[in-house]
Order: sequence, then C-alpha cells, then structure tokens
Amino acid sequence: MPELTVVVPTYNEAPNVAALLRRVDGALVGRVDYEVVVVDDNSPDGTADVVRSVQGEYPVRVVVRKDERGLASAVIEGFRQAKGEVVGAIDADLQHPPEKLPELLQKVREGADIVVASRYESGGAIEGWTLGRKVVSRGARLLAYVFAPSSRRSRDPLSGFFLLRRSAIEGVDLRPVGYKILLEILVRGHVGRVASVPFSFADREAGQSKYGVREQVNYLRHLARLMPADKGLRRFLKFCLVGGSGVLVNMGLLWLLTEVAGLFYLVSSAVAVECAILNNFLWNDVWTFRDRRAAGWRARLGRFARFNVFVLAGLGINVAFLWLFTERLGVYYLLSNLIGIAAATMWNFLVNSRWTWGAGPPRP
Repeated sequence: MPELTVVVPTYNEAPNVAALLRRVDGALVGRVDYEVVVVDDNSPDGTADVVRSVQGEYPVRVVVRKDERGLASAVIEGFRQAKGEVVGAIDADLQHPPEKLPELLQKVREGADIVVASRYESGGAIEGWTLGRKVVSRGARLLAYVFAPSSRRSRDPLSGFFLLRRSAIEGVDLRPVGYKILLEILVRGHVGRVASVPFSFADREAGQSKYGVREQVNYLRHLARLMPADKGLRRFLKFCLVGGSGVLVNMGLLWLLTEVAGLFYLVSSAVAVECAILNNFLWNDVWTFRDRRAAGWRARLGRFARFNVFVLAGLGINVAFLWLFTERLGVYYLLSNLIGIAAATMWNFLVNSRWTWGAGPPRP
C-alpha cells in the first residue's frame, strides 16, 4: 500500500497534466511509495486520455466523472479512491510546484495533521497577479478568519495545495461549494496540529484559468454554509454582543455625565470611552474568552492593558475609514461610519484573540 496519495482534480488540463505527473514522479520516486489519482470531470479536451497514455510510466489512476462537476468535490472523490494513509491535493495547472511534496510529507511524518503549502508564509510569494486579484485574495482570507475562525490555524486557509492524515477526515461529511476544500476540512475535520511550508504560486503555463465571478460567489455561499458548523464563530458573536453592550455603556455615561453631572462633553466622552472599554474587557474575560484566560490578577491586568491598546487602535481604524470613505470616496458619512465600525470590530477580534487571550489565531 502506498504511504502517499496525491489527488489531482482536472478539467481541460490536457496541455499540463503529463508535465505535472513527470514532475511529481521526479520529486517523489525513491523517497516514498506513492500514487496519483486524477479525478477528471469528463474533459472534452482529452485530459483523461493523456493520463491513460502515461500509466505505464507513473503510478497513476484516472477517475472520470460524468454527472458531477467542481474542483472541491473532485478532490473528495479522490480521497475516497485513495489508498495512502497520507492524502493530499495539488492543481494540475503547474501553479503548485510538485517539488514541495517531500517537504510537505516530512511535516506530516513529524506529527502534523495537515500541512499547507502557503503563499503567505514567510518565504512564500504570488507571481503574476494584478493588484486587484491580490486584494480579493486577502479580503477572502480575512472573511474566512472572521466568519470561520477555525481557518485561522493556517495563514493560507484557501490554498489548494496541501497534505493531511486520512484520520483528519475519517467519518467527516465534507460538503464544499466551489474550490476551497481546505477551508472545509479546517472547519469540519478532526484537525489538531496544522503546519505550513512556504511556496511561490506561479503563473499558469497553459490552458485557461477557472477563476471568475462564479467562483467568488461560490466562495461566499461556502462560507455561509460553514458558519453554523464553526465553533469559533460563536466566540465572534459573543465578542460582537459584548461590543454592543459597550456602546450602551458609552452612550449612557456620555449623556449622564454631560446632562446630569454638567461635565464638558469631551471630558464626558473620554470617561465614557474608558468605562466602555473596561465593560467590554470584563465581559470578554469572563464570557467570550473564559477558556483561554490565565489565572491571577497580574495576568488579568496585563490582558486589560493589551486590550486597551488594541481597542484604542481600533478607534483609530474606525476614524480612518470614516474619513477615507466620506472625504475621498464620497460615501454618506453614516454609511462610512458603519464600514469603519465593521473594520474596527474585525481588527479588535483578531488581535485580541491572538495577543490578549492566549495563543489564538495567527497574524493575518
């Protein structure tokens, strides 16, 4: 039985698939017993025939699907067909370098449940993307971090190049929409330790990219389906509820100190803001992050100091977005403020999860 099964989902990849198999074999032969399972969505360009023509040269099998489409579901079908105890996915378009497979496998052998080939790890890179494509990619990653918090165990939860232990998906009902199978596994799988290996995402060598508006919509649909399954989302919702209570404390004290106590409204505002921060910290400490707090009053004071700094930075982000969208982009100021509040909330949750309460998620 092979130790490793590499799953390759394909659709119209005839110009690339033979070169991919040659490079996979060059990277793995003599290092590990392996197999490749190509899952082809009945490509009209003869991709499956190309694979069959080289079966005598490489340990490869091809599965042709005629009634189903989609990269993520093709990877799942490949996992079902796999014989290896370690399984993984790589794209057929040569944007993922097969030469990284031995390094990924070594991380699994060292104890990782999933090893992600990451574009965003130190040493990783993306070649040939426009600024717009990079912004969309980072925005999609940020959405995953906020609405599927289990994804924060990886710097590149949307990567299509990874290896995992079969036990990580044993008995798991995987139901992805679109391309992002790794995100599905991080949220629903039996995942303990996640490791990363940096790589450079290359330009497609031949054929046509499948990336487009449809896949962006599918990603949003996929994220919406994952949200109820992600336990980390409950923590984010608690964080938002606590933030709402802080708004009430802020507004109530501002009115009380200004209208009743007769203080100058800016002085009232400063006191109200700090009391709202204290309110939010205490509720987050005893409720939102209760399972991740260190004991002792000194540890609590340290958490409060960090929380203060990060929240005040969040206020700066709110104001910056308010100014940018109103003054530079001409957006109505109340809508700009809502955008600023949303950005500040994401910032506050991410940095406080990481640095105020425990190890938390990696830096986005």
